[in-house]
Amino acid sequence: MTTVGKLFNELVGELEELYTPEEAINIMRIVFQEKLGLSRVDMALQNEQTIDDKSRKLIFQIAEKLIEGQPVQQLLGSVHFLTAKLRINKNVLIPRPETEELVDIIIKENREEEDLQILDIGTGSGCIAIALANGLDSSVKALDISQPALELARINAIANNAAVDFLNLDILIEENWKKLKTFDIIVSNPPYVLETEKAHMHVNILNHEPHVALFVPEDDPLLFYEKISDMALKHLSKRGILYFEINARFGQETKRMLLDKGFAEVTLRKDMNGKDRFIKACLKAAM
Repeated sequence: MTTVGKLFNELVGELEELYTPEEAINIMRIVFQEKLGLSRVDMALQNEQTIDDKSRKLIFQIAEKLIEGQPVQQLLGSVHFLTAKLRINKNVLIPRPETEELVDIIIKENREEEDLQILDIGTGSGCIAIALANGLDSSVKALDISQPALELARINAIANNAAVDFLNLDILIEENWKKLKTFDIIVSNPPYVLETEKAHMHVNILNHEPHVALFVPEDDPLLFYEKISDMALKHLSKRGILYFEINARFGQETKRMLLDKGFAEVTLRKDMNGKDRFIKACLKAAM
């Protein structure tokens, strides 16, 4: 008979062929939590408990796909993002902890404001828009070029009781900007990975997440940041703020670009791993 602990350790060992030991342990903890209802405390207390055949087969089926490189979030169909639980599929990027950091910054900096008008560009699963709609006194509009992504984002908004207005729009086409009004906050985590960076990316990202949401041309790494910044200059309120998640390689370049375009105050911030990851740009300097 197979025990909970034995099964867990066996599958962690197999996953270590593809992931680091820490990543393998965390992935299997997620699987055991979501599919068997076993928390870390439960795992410790029930380590020697026998696992039934039905549960064992289910976990093995998931593990086989994990070993092939499929992301655990896609296999389970959901991911937690701050206080929200979001459905995930192949049409959207899996929300990262860094993006949670960005949203947390925005909420903390603006929680005293009322009736904020917010625009989220490249919403994907809707993670940023949903978290801001539920975390701030605001009206939120969210854009994406992908209709399948927007369909999932709408489902996520409903499931999390978030009032978000979704719109299918390509932000790179300036003519589309006429469809947008004025906003107090514009936020975006746009595509920023270079083609040459593919060699350093995990197979579970390359083979299972949408490339349109990941990659930018090698010769134009700030493509989306340039366009969104130009749009923001026309569509931010007088004291409006632009927030970006960025490629850590281009932190100083992105900051300089924003200053050159006329933003009065630009702040570059590091993420939890000490990498340049977030930018805040204000139309007017703080009084």
